[in-house]
Parts: sequence; C-alpha cells; structure tokens
Amino acid sequence: MVAFIVRRVIAAVLMLAVVSMATFAIFFLIPRALGQTPEGMASRYVGRDATPEAIQGAVKRLHLDDPLLVQYGRFAKGIVAGEDYSLGPKKAECPAPCFGFSFNNNQPVWPTLLDRLPATLSLALGAAALWLVTGISIGVVSALKRGTALDRAAMTIALAGVSLPIYFTGLVALSVFAYTLGIFPGGGSYTPFTENPVMWFQALVLPWITLAFLYAALYARLTRAGMLETMGEDYIRTARAKGLRERTVVTKHALRATLTPILTIFGLDLGLLLGGAVLTESTFSIHGVGKLVIDAIRGNDLPVVLGVTMFAAFFIVLANLIVDILYAVVDPRVRLS
Repeated sequence: MVAFIVRRVIAAVLMLAVVSMATFAIFFLIPRALGQTPEGMASRYVGRDATPEAIQGAVKRLHLDDPLLVQYGRFAKGIVAGEDYSLGPKKAECPAPCFGFSFNNNQPVWPTLLDRLPATLSLALGAAALWLVTGISIGVVSALKRGTALDRAAMTIALAGVSLPIYFTGLVALSVFAYTLGIFPGGGSYTPFTENPVMWFQALVLPWITLAFLYAALYARLTRAGMLETMGEDYIRTARAKGLRERTVVTKHALRATLTPILTIFGLDLGLLLGGAVLTESTFSIHGVGKLVIDAIRGNDLPVVLGVTMFAAFFIVLANLIVDILYAVVDPRVRLS
C-alpha cells in the first residue's frame, strides 16, 4: 500500500511538471511560434493604448526577449523558489509559488488566489457532499425499484438535471426562491464563514442545491446503471445464498463494486470545481476563484489567468491522486496489483 501511494505521488509531481510546461507553451511558446514578437507579446501585458516606452519596459521586466528555455527556467523557478520583479524604480519580491503581479492592482497573484479560495472551497465541498449523497442514494433506490413509477420519475428528473445548464437553473432558482419568494438571499450575499456562519450557510444553500442538481442527476444515472449490472453478478447470488441480509448484500457487496467508476468521475468533477466554479460563481456573484478568472479575462489580466490555470491544474492532479489512493481502499485488487 505504501509503495502504491509513493508511485502515485511521484506520478502526480511529474504530471504537475508537464502541466507547467504545457501552460508555459500556451502563454509564451505558441505566440512566439506563430510569429509574435517580444514587443507584440508585451503589448498584451500593458494594455491597448500603451506607449512604445511602456512596451519596451515590459519586454525587459518580463524578459520576453530571452531564449525560450531561459524563460521557462525562470517561470519554473518562480513557482518553486519565487522571483524578483522590477516594478518601476524598485524591485518587488514575489515569494513561491510566484505567478507574477496583477496588471490591475499590482498585487501578487498567489495571495489573491488564496484570498478567493475559501469561497470556492465552501461552494465546491458543500455541493459535492450534497450531490454525492443524493445522487448515489437515488441511483441505488432506482436500481432496486427498477421499472416502477419511482424509478421512472427519478430518471426523468435526472435527465432534466443533466440537460439543463447551470446558468439557466441558477437564474431560475434566483428568480423564484430569492427574488420572488424571498426564501434565500439573492446573488452577491456571500459572507465568509469566520465572520458569520449562519449567513455563510444561508448564502450558499441555493448555489449548493443548484450545482448539486446538475451533478446529482449524472451520479444517479451512473449509480443506477452500475448497480443493475452488479446485482446480476455471481458473487451477489452467492452472498444471498449464504443468507446475508439484503442490506448487507446491497451496501457491502453491490454498492462497493459500483463506487469505482463513481470515484473516478467524482475526482475530476471536484478538482475542476476547486479550480474555479466559473458559471456558478458568476451566476450567484460569489467572489471565488471562478469569478476572479472571469474578471481577469475581461480585463486582459494575463498573470491572473496564468495563475488560475496552474491553480486549477494543481487541484485536478491532487483530486486524481486522492482518487487513486481511494481505489486501493474500495477495491482490494488494486492493492494486490
């Protein structure tokens, strides 16, 4: 088990290195390969109406005229060990992990990401717990009640949940439950947990339900399909022949085997959300990482976009690492292999 975890950790570190190379290529290598000059690349960093002096200053400050290998080495060094940037007459220290300074406010990108992270964590983890419990429960019940009115109703609702985009269900939920009925607070009412736990919970209930409605529908369908396949296996009939209770057969044997593909998808979904629930945060005006990257794209704030890209990649790799470890817990065959 220890060797298995060590192998997965090493693979995760290597994957992050590959992601850093791919991210660098998207922001620096591809524009250069398409014929973009250092001055043309620098103009994206200083705005549309920048003077030639400002563009040349950005080229020198960002070392855009250096060879690409030197640029990547500096980029990787900034992530691992930090970097010093020239901001006018003074030099500013950017501690690791350094993704540069925002063009809008000249603040380091990493502290800005950490400041927005609690809102994204609150949204993602709360919705994930809700859709995981709800989706798996509905899927199991539908599989056990196959062909009944309950099964058909559950799958119809699940189909609607998978089909409807989050910005549609979010706006409908805000219109009905926040602005018409007044049951929940409207968008932009997020309060940090440390300031007021009650208001924090009230502000996130509607985003949680809206986001969970989308994902729970998918998990219910996957769980139902997996349970129907598993319940026909020989070892399930053997467990019943031994006289085990039906609850034990379902939860310990059938559901456990069904959880393996569910874990795979859950790791990807949770990692993506932790990297920024862009549509949900924009719909409900939650100032998290997703809202930050939308504002950065609109404002052409490339260091923030670069930082969020690496930030999201880290969470996706981390979520997949945790899923790989959970495989060994759920399925003993993984440990033996």
